[in-house]
Amino acid sequence: MLWWVFVGAAAGAMIVLFWARILRSRIRQLEEQVERLEQEKHIVIRFIREMGKALGEDLSREKLFERIARAALGSTEALSACVYEWREPGQLVGVAIEGLFPPQKPLPETSRGKLATRARFLESVLRSEVIAPGEGVVGTVAQTRKGELIVDGRSDPRIVDHGDPALVVRSMIAVPIEFQDRLIGVLAVANPAHGGPFTETDFSLVTSLAEQAGLAVHHNEFLRLELEKRQMDLDMSVARSVQLMLVPTTLPEVPGLDIDLRYHPAKQVGGDLVDIISLADGRVGFVVADVSGKGPGAAILMAICRTHLRHALEHTCSPAEALKAVNHAMEGEVRDDMFITAALAIYDPARGRLAIARAGHEAPILVGQGDVSGGFIEVDGMALGMVDHVLFDEFIQERSIPFAPGNVLVLYTDGITE
Repeated sequence: MLWWVFVGAAAGAMIVLFWARILRSRIRQLEEQVERLEQEKHIVIRFIREMGKALGEDLSREKLFERIARAALGSTEALSACVYEWREPGQLVGVAIEGLFPPQKPLPETSRGKLATRARFLESVLRSEVIAPGEGVVGTVAQTRKGELIVDGRSDPRIVDHGDPALVVRSMIAVPIEFQDRLIGVLAVANPAHGGPFTETDFSLVTSLAEQAGLAVHHNEFLRLELEKRQMDLDMSVARSVQLMLVPTTLPEVPGLDIDLRYHPAKQVGGDLVDIISLADGRVGFVVADVSGKGPGAAILMAICRTHLRHALEHTCSPAEALKAVNHAMEGEVRDDMFITAALAIYDPARGRLAIARAGHEAPILVGQGDVSGGFIEVDGMALGMVDHVLFDEFIQERSIPFAPGNVLVLYTDGITE
């Protein structure tokens, strides 16, 4: 009886010892898991801080991608990393490379000898590679929007064997960089420094880094758009100030003539010019012009045009001759993608006549009364700054018409017709 009791007590002690060992092992596993999670948390926090620092430095998109690749390399202890950017109409391009990241496509035979200068050469190859959705590991990740952990790269048929020990992919992780279901790119890391394969913990870490990278890229885009908007608002404000300086604040008094001027830009800045110029012998000039384009450049170009026109009218009272002089003076000052249309009318109260010329502008309207018939005043002419002075002078015309009491002349821009 005592023997059975002894045996039973010993068996019970062994069972207790067995479960104690299992419990201690489980506790160690949990502690190691907690430690790994804590390390991963600190790595992600460092990565977030690095991205926040990058945003604070107002980096370009390309520089931000370089910072992401560098931070991913340092966080995972991988030997190489690459960020592929998603570009329309649907392709991936390597934009940031750290270390000797293996190209995803076979290298041309002619380039084998260039591997002596690997880093610089491989970077040029990766930047020139265009990967389609579904092509290789990186293309598959872009297509499925799901990350991939390649434990043994040598057994994965999607990974290219370049026949060079330095370019062997032992293990690889590729995960999508996204923000709110919008694919930004793919982050890939290759070959852990310890020589073994990447683990599920590594995969979870790189996935977390990619999520933070997507958020950083989105914020970078938002900040850049905000800065561009502020610059645009500033440009528009400057352009508006310039334009308002060009609008006459007082109208000349001409016996027998009523003058009215209305300037209402559809947006903050229009590309229009209106001016009334007192000339010799009581004549008065009326000009309405429109520059192609908006912003400070267009406003400055219009100010230059106004200066040249006023200078020309000091030497001639012919609208056509004045516009010829302006076009000649502005040769070389107008960009190829810009031009100015203008309508110039000069009223001579002593003779009761209007002289009108047009440089590609909307035709003036004459409201006739009595013996004067009304309608559009059609005169040929090409836009200022579009052709050289020889061709411009050949096409421009001038027309003289009677302007009696009760007649109305209307000069306007395409803001009316549109």
